[in-house]
Amino acid sequence: MLKESSVPARENQDPCRFHCLSRILGVPWVCPPHAIETLYRRNTIMNGIPVLHVEGDCIARAWENSLIELHKSGARIKTQYDKPEDPASIDATMLLTVHDPLKEPVIHKDFPGGPEDLQEYTMEVCEGIKDHLVRRADDPEDTRWEYTYHQRLFKYNSTALGPFDQIETICRKLAETPYTRRAQSITWKVWEDNDCYDPPCLQSIWCRITEENATPVLSMNVRFRSNDAYKAAFMNIFALVQLQKLIAENVSGKIGRRVVVGRYCHLADSYHIYGSYFREFEGRFLGAMSKRTFEQRTMLLEDVREMMEAARPGILEKARAMTR
Repeated sequence: MLKESSVPARENQDPCRFHCLSRILGVPWVCPPHAIETLYRRNTIMNGIPVLHVEGDCIARAWENSLIELHKSGARIKTQYDKPEDPASIDATMLLTVHDPLKEPVIHKDFPGGPEDLQEYTMEVCEGIKDHLVRRADDPEDTRWEYTYHQRLFKYNSTALGPFDQIETICRKLAETPYTRRAQSITWKVWEDNDCYDPPCLQSIWCRITEENATPVLSMNVRFRSNDAYKAAFMNIFALVQLQKLIAENVSGKIGRRVVVGRYCHLADSYHIYGSYFREFEGRFLGAMSKRTFEQRTMLLEDVREMMEAARPGILEKARAMTR
């Protein structure tokens, strides 16, 4: 008989090898459900772009896991921005879930930026400090930005209607009916974005509140049509989690109960690493994986919060000085 000590741990079991071992030793083996699932996945080939799913207890770990899985399992696909000498990008559809978005460590040291960059981008998304840079759609000579996320989420307008504060509408709907499935906002303007030079990557935000242990919990889903996994996704996630926190606080004020931030779900139709910076990614990000522990690769938001707040006046002055 096979001794218990000779049986591999469940998480290390390879159903094919284990089955062969049982046949060699003449010992019957009943394939457990998890092994059947593994065999099924191994023999099932997905047609088209891979769909990948990662999770993490905090933002830093979930983002790190997403890059590792993308580098390992993504497909090679060319992009509209490649130069002739650039390798094809690594690309996949990615579903990234952060179990507790406010849990430390929040910040990953290997995203291309620093705490002040996070503060500036969060102020851009949540406070609209760069909305004045959005061009007039009816002026072909205006070469300013096509959009900001804040402008599309908080001041969405059409040629005839608006502006609409979609985030306030989300908060109102959740305060009235926490379990509604209609608390969402969009960024896409079909009459502009199908033909503009730089259409928004973020497409929609969807929120819902559930009761857990007599406490309202706000879950948020975000969808991107395109997301630069290495150079943009971390800052996107960080800023949108701050928006999730603001929505929770807004709803709390409306209903007179504390609403806590729940899980954050980030879906990117195209989650990619551009071939033009493979060398940087492999040297900086992957190189750090073997040299430093997770604690050494991350930092606590609480440790840099004071520095980020101190940077606000300079960021505001910088934004006011931007015109083109």
